[in-house]
Amino acid sequence: MDNDNRRASRRTEVLSKHLFPHPLTTTALLSTSNCLSYSPPELSSSNPVSFDTSRMRALLDGHNLDDRDWLFGLIVQSPLFNRQERGGRVFVSVDYNHTMEQQREETMRRIGYLLDRGVFRGWLTGDGPQEELRKLALHEVVSMYDHSLAVKIGVHIFLWGGAVKFLGTKRHHDKWLRATENYELKGCFAMTELGHGSNVRGVETVTTYDSRTGEFVINTPCESAQKYWIGGAANHATHTIVFSQLYINGGNQGVHAFICPIRDSSGNVCPNVRIAECGHKIGLNGVDNGRIWFDNVRIPRENLLNSVADVSPRGEYLSSIKNVDQRFAAFLAPLTSGRVTIASSAVYISKIGLSIAIRYALTRRAFSMTPNGPEILLLDYPSHQRRLLPLLAKIYAMSFAAIELKMMYVNRTPESNKAIHIVSSAYKATFTWNNMRTLQECREACGGQGIKSENRIGPFKGEFDVHSTFEGDNNVLMQQISKALLGEFIVCQTKKKPFRGLGLEHMNNPAPVIPSQLTSSILMSREFQLDLFHLRERDLLRRFAAEVSQYQTQGESKESAFNLSYQVAEDLGRAFSERAILKTFIEIESKVPAGSLKDVLGLLRSLYALISVDEDAAFLRYGYLSTENAAAVRKEVPKLCTELRPHAFALVSSFGIPDAFLSPIAYDWVGSNAWSSAQH
Repeated sequence: MDNDNRRASRRTEVLSKHLFPHPLTTTALLSTSNCLSYSPPELSSSNPVSFDTSRMRALLDGHNLDDRDWLFGLIVQSPLFNRQERGGRVFVSVDYNHTMEQQREETMRRIGYLLDRGVFRGWLTGDGPQEELRKLALHEVVSMYDHSLAVKIGVHIFLWGGAVKFLGTKRHHDKWLRATENYELKGCFAMTELGHGSNVRGVETVTTYDSRTGEFVINTPCESAQKYWIGGAANHATHTIVFSQLYINGGNQGVHAFICPIRDSSGNVCPNVRIAECGHKIGLNGVDNGRIWFDNVRIPRENLLNSVADVSPRGEYLSSIKNVDQRFAAFLAPLTSGRVTIASSAVYISKIGLSIAIRYALTRRAFSMTPNGPEILLLDYPSHQRRLLPLLAKIYAMSFAAIELKMMYVNRTPESNKAIHIVSSAYKATFTWNNMRTLQECREACGGQGIKSENRIGPFKGEFDVHSTFEGDNNVLMQQISKALLGEFIVCQTKKKPFRGLGLEHMNNPAPVIPSQLTSSILMSREFQLDLFHLRERDLLRRFAAEVSQYQTQGESKESAFNLSYQVAEDLGRAFSERAILKTFIEIESKVPAGSLKDVLGLLRSLYALISVDEDAAFLRYGYLSTENAAAVRKEVPKLCTELRPHAFALVSSFGIPDAFLSPIAYDWVGSNAWSSAQH
């Protein structure tokens, strides 16, 4: 009974402390409790800056740094861009509380502001690589502020204006280019239809020629032929480029491009043109996407964009390109610029997401390792490093690849157009997929704060999801890449000629031999990394060729055989893209003199290479690595993350993104959520 009494007494004592705590004890506990506070990461000894961040930024941006900073300043200083103060800092971002209609009108007002300040000068009337690089740089800055604004400008300048410039001739240039650059008219680009997106060759809009009047007649023959998702069509566009099947004397000459008015100068829809709204979207609600029907709309013969083909006044079809496939490829030239800008834009949006998430992880704490010990910074957890730092390495790699793509594009020649098409397709798919994955990881890494629209990452997911299907479905693009590589392989094999171009020269050499045991020093070697990527690409190309050939031997058509081999085709497209990215990284790194900058680039390059290997089952599936060596790669990744951790702050600072283009949680997340901030 004595034991029972003692146990009962102890229970009573514990319960009484819960119900009637001593006031002095409570006060003492409260007085010794320290509240969390924000401490800037640049003040911490854990974040040393061991290399020149301005030199790193020059490598990452590649061109037109002063022009970029000029436009950053124009945007930040204007109230048109929704300046908001949080935690003592000014931020600019779209107000997503506004209605779709309000967002569209705000987009047009911002275009007017940029136009008045000369932002678009030379975007269509300028010539030469430097003018094009300036245009690309400024468009990248715009996309970092608002994707709707970038798309609205891109449709008008890059698609409508690009089609006039590249598919038209002097008569079109003289009439339309400067007027487009000055926004005297507003253009859109009517290629996609309800029934045909990626398959442009199958569009159903029909255009015939009336030799009696010297006019083309454009018609929407069925509902699936309505032009769909046409940016600018719902509210603002006055003209469009119509992609349509051209029939001459009853014969179909394939897809051609025509200039067609859709509204008059007062904004009234033109006769025989019908326009409807596409409706609210998961993002890009500042763009007025519309649908267009043409009911036997007549346009002058001169409105055919005729650099590729023409029709005489008497109705004769004229073209110096006799091959139908080559003619069709020429009509798709404007899409190349779109893929270049989309790929580059995806990289810059990932930079914003990573800057916010990593800066937050360098100041936000959670849990302690010891009783009553200090809580740990998020980025000091190995698991958090593993979530974010490989993505940071990928964005460095993709930044360098995006610069190379832009240089290829602005220095293009007729001979290089095929390579640009293949590389731009590969990078557009790879970079946009990576962007969506990066944004999701950054959103989760910021916890509940990542949900808030003012912190940008969440809205970015909806805004940039369209990139996966915009200007070509990513899966289709990757299969197109493999098909092009297969064509190169067949030509080289049948003509017994060496591979040349597209980085395939390694196919001329013996297959690399991978060491049976991989040590850390081997894994960090750029020669080993490139050998491993070469081995994967060359083997997959041979496998793909063999599989397609086998299906054809079994009686399948060439197209059917290709479709049935889609799994290997997808593996090959990924192998091509990742090898090209790694090769560019190595070339950039090799030009940097010895020192701390080169050292950190080596860490980033190794992390990019090894995380790419770790994430691709092809290395195990096809036997390029043993299970032991695959395990060695996996173990090396967190080691590299640990080595990069001290450089994380300097690496995101090197992006050169102004504070105002990030978000409150990238800085004083306590102050920006304080009661005083809520009163503004």
